[in-house]
Amino acid sequence: MRHFRSWMGLMLIFVWGSLAGQAQEKVLRGFVKDDHSDEPIPFASIGFSGSKVGRLSDSSGKFVFHFSKWPSDTLLVTYAGFEEMRIALDTARPIIELVIKLQRKRQVEGVVVKSKLGRGILLWRKIVKNKVRNDRRQFDRFGYELYNKMEIDLNNVNAEKMQKGILPPKPFKFILNNIDTLSEEKPILPIYLIETLSDYYVQQNPHKTREIVKASKSIGLKNESVTKFLGGTYQNINVYKNFIPVFDKDFVSPISDDGDLYYNYRVPDTQYIGGKRIFHLVFQPKRKGTNTFHGDAWIVDSSFAVQKMNLQVSDGSNVNFIEKLSLVQEYQLVKDSIWFLAKDKFIANIRLTGPNNLSLIGRKTTTYDKIRIKEDGPPLSMDEDFVNDKRVEIIQLSDSAMDRTSSYWNKNRHEDLSANEHNFYRMADTLLKMPAFEKYSEWLKFIGTGYRLVGNYEIGPWMNWISGNIYEGLRLRFDLGTNYRFNKNVYLSSYLAYGTKDQKVKGKLEALFMLGKDPRSSIRLLYKKDMDYGQTYFDEIGYDNLFALTSRKTAVPIKLIRIEQQKVEYFKEWRTGLSLTTSLHRKIYDPIQNLPLKNDFSVTDNAGNFNDFQFNIKLRFAYLERFLQDDFFRTSLGSDYPVTELYFSKGVKGIFNSGYSYSKLTFSISDYLKVPPLGNIYYNFYAGRVNGRLPYMLLNIAPGNEIYYYNKYAFNLMNRFEYIFDRYTGLNIEHNIGSGIFRILPQKKYLKLRQFWNAKMMWGSINAENSALNIQQDFPFTSLNGKTYLELGTGIDNILRFFRVDLVWRVAPQPLPVEGYKRFGVFGSFRFSF
Repeated sequence: MRHFRSWMGLMLIFVWGSLAGQAQEKVLRGFVKDDHSDEPIPFASIGFSGSKVGRLSDSSGKFVFHFSKWPSDTLLVTYAGFEEMRIALDTARPIIELVIKLQRKRQVEGVVVKSKLGRGILLWRKIVKNKVRNDRRQFDRFGYELYNKMEIDLNNVNAEKMQKGILPPKPFKFILNNIDTLSEEKPILPIYLIETLSDYYVQQNPHKTREIVKASKSIGLKNESVTKFLGGTYQNINVYKNFIPVFDKDFVSPISDDGDLYYNYRVPDTQYIGGKRIFHLVFQPKRKGTNTFHGDAWIVDSSFAVQKMNLQVSDGSNVNFIEKLSLVQEYQLVKDSIWFLAKDKFIANIRLTGPNNLSLIGRKTTTYDKIRIKEDGPPLSMDEDFVNDKRVEIIQLSDSAMDRTSSYWNKNRHEDLSANEHNFYRMADTLLKMPAFEKYSEWLKFIGTGYRLVGNYEIGPWMNWISGNIYEGLRLRFDLGTNYRFNKNVYLSSYLAYGTKDQKVKGKLEALFMLGKDPRSSIRLLYKKDMDYGQTYFDEIGYDNLFALTSRKTAVPIKLIRIEQQKVEYFKEWRTGLSLTTSLHRKIYDPIQNLPLKNDFSVTDNAGNFNDFQFNIKLRFAYLERFLQDDFFRTSLGSDYPVTELYFSKGVKGIFNSGYSYSKLTFSISDYLKVPPLGNIYYNFYAGRVNGRLPYMLLNIAPGNEIYYYNKYAFNLMNRFEYIFDRYTGLNIEHNIGSGIFRILPQKKYLKLRQFWNAKMMWGSINAENSALNIQQDFPFTSLNGKTYLELGTGIDNILRFFRVDLVWRVAPQPLPVEGYKRFGVFGSFRFSF
């Protein structure tokens, strides 16, 4: 019994001692990550201020300390290229858990660090030397499964303000429950989310890519072309290239062949991960105002491949609305020797107004799995259709891609959704079923785009409803059309207009029949009886709207023609980028204001008939042109190659009382070239010829501009109908330099002014017959007769992010045709651009 008591006593002492020891143990654990990209920071230095106690975070950014007592009450965290952080600790707590967010250092204004021949520049040289063998483009063929996730959040959400009126009343108050106030420094509210899962294949010889979208799920916008655009074909970022695209700008890669001209490099430390030696390369721009990054990279010894690179757009970069932007690329080891892309991450803070107002956060994450390279055999399907398909880029959407179940996504997505993303899906399911939500969405669309859906119909655009001129007086117009609910393959549109002064009704009826969307084909029927308001070029402002009413040149007489026209058009496009447009087109012209009338053409061969019937054919080639497409119409996102057009028109006399027999041929080639780091260049070369004796409206009329809104495609100091030709050629060039001279001028970073210059020139002539018929003393037009018309311009772009001012000089010909024409003009315009 005595021995039993002794053993019990010893046991109690042991247990008590163990509990006491555990009670005295102090534990600090945490996770260090980038404040903006949320990426873990490996090997950050974590130490206690005033002591020698410290350690590094591991390769995943985690760390843990165990103490019997706290070394101090302040934690010091440092990492090369980031701001130092001091954290006060509550030492009364035995266990402390931290998530430490470090911010990247900003480049100090006016300070330029001179680069020396040190470890940094030597490591950069070895990376560049080995780029070709480390770039995935070296492989003859490769493929992978690609998972894309993009989320857009409202940032800095003020729930109290939204409750007081910013958010529509009662039905939508539940949205406020989805505001995240915990995981983010500022409250956020998700508003858009899209996921895609696809198989992607690359073949180098001949070069061809194929993407099969297996699944797509989106909240906020369901559009097949958006799904394709956000896949792997168009969203490829490669740090081994000399330039990295950021929106519509090209930034110099830190491992560019000329990187030492733009960056300073240093190697603060070296670590071992999985038995491999890894160099830590830190880089910073040499100069402010250049399109560069600051950040760091981990480089594998011996192969000098990138294991991970973190990029953040540097201060002074001339990109609009971007408060902060980060790019991350992470690579994984494949086959023991190949570092292949494993993860892409893109995070952008977009701010339109002040720092305390609502802003947007865009996050895009791409992961790569099931990687197969050359000798593994074809990574993805190489069926006969693929082999025979001549397209260089093939994107296919599987039939069930848009209808995948939640269980499919749970099984196949590469990474789990966050709690925020799960909540957003639930919130969106509720929101999209609410009639009130559809109502508010339609009104917002009406204000932004001009169009409003009403049942099976649409009205708009509202900006065309009120305009005016000296002939019609106040012009009122109303547009009505159908939408996809009426018929998914037929679009009908119309408008009626009325002038309070001429008291005449004008209008249009149009029908579009979609025969196919991929590739596109259609038939279009048109009847229109209205005023001709002059040339309208692509994205430029026309004359029949509210804005033109306030910006017209006061000293220039308005020229008006009433036109009645009927048109039948067939359009066919092939996947090669070639398209064919054929049409039968009848026009009856009736000049009514400041132009020669029918009676002024009293000639024996009925040149005053002004009734024209023509057959037209247009061939257009735009290789790898990209589009965003809705139900019936689409917007071109451009092509990386020149766009060429060939247009032939044949006038036939005697059909529906037509009075003219002639032929026209025109040709044009245009391109938008990126020339980093010198900005971009747009050019358009065109030429044409008309054969036949014709009145002025059937000849070529040089494009003039009679409003103070700058027109990119016209001569802005030339009036409409000033010059006519039956043979001509011309060239337009515009070079957008970027910051240019404004880089060296003292300007606050929020100004971001941009510089450009342009030149527009034209040569033209008219034969003796057409000159005798059209160039008379009382007529307003003339011809260049082989002389050069030249306008030169420059100005300031990106004023307050939206506005542009053009200074334009009319250099030739000399002298000016008549008194009242100007050698110099100032024009304005606005646009949205990053």
